[in-house]
Amino acid sequence: MAKDLMHAVQYSKYGGGAAALKHVEVPIPTPKKDEVLLKLEAASINPIDWKIQNGMLRPFLPSKFPFIPGGDVAGEVVKVGPGVTNYKAGDKVVAVLASGGGLAEFVVAKESLTVARPPEVSAAEGASLPVAGLAAHQALTQCAGVKLDGSGQQVNILITAASGGVGQYAVQLAKLGNTHITATCGARNMDLVKSLGADEVLDYWTPDGVALKSPSGRKYDVVIHCTTGIPWSTFDSNLSANGKVVDTTPGLGSLMSVALKKLTFSKKQLVPLFMIPKKENLEYLVKLVKEGKLKPIIDSKHPLSKAEDAWAKSIDGHATGKIVVEP
Repeated sequence: MAKDLMHAVQYSKYGGGAAALKHVEVPIPTPKKDEVLLKLEAASINPIDWKIQNGMLRPFLPSKFPFIPGGDVAGEVVKVGPGVTNYKAGDKVVAVLASGGGLAEFVVAKESLTVARPPEVSAAEGASLPVAGLAAHQALTQCAGVKLDGSGQQVNILITAASGGVGQYAVQLAKLGNTHITATCGARNMDLVKSLGADEVLDYWTPDGVALKSPSGRKYDVVIHCTTGIPWSTFDSNLSANGKVVDTTPGLGSLMSVALKKLTFSKKQLVPLFMIPKKENLEYLVKLVKEGKLKPIIDSKHPLSKAEDAWAKSIDGHATGKIVVEP
């Protein structure tokens, strides 16, 4: 491979799933003002990556084709652009990329969305944190008002799809607060979800799981909803008087429900989460991993040369935790 070229994975049009990913050699990017160039050690795939491929965020993303997907990365700084003061070559970091580029050997990241990675946090763990970890953190702290220092009144929380990327973080972070956690997942992951901190776990294929009924008969103050396809009526009967459902994967249907709830003047709320990455929140998550208070669950690791396998696994929707790609 020529010195200034790198291996990357890209797609050239909307749709096509894993089969549309192509392995290419492209120039290594150059960091501009306030950017750092990273040599990648790991990237993780999120459902938003293939939803973007399906056209969910057009006309904003991809900004142009061909497009290298991937927003969660960990690696080593090899070069800094003008104006960068916090990092130098050799620093290990975790970054969230605003406009893709993660499925490659090198990528540029904004200094403002890059955080230091201590030796206690592996590259795979670091790359597993940004999108899913930040979504769980913002859903709990900003949308649901849970205080992660354990202060505040006890909150009864339901977390759906608790063994998935966002769900596993939501359980562990919620446990840091004064919460009682009911979680749903498939039968094979019930022990795992319990070990992450859930007080009671429902197999979502059982009648109680489908109905989202708390085994101890609680009404939920907050639902952190990490999957799709559950009608509002199922939540409604399980919510406390002022209960709210935080939808971490809002689509048109949930936005319609939001409008409808506003029209009926219900005290119960459906809150769509639109995650805005913040550096200080990502630093907080990395610190929790360093201290052993948060453990990224990694489903599988795939080499960049087989990135399409990782992509297909994410689309399949049954991963336990995060799917990681390593150059």
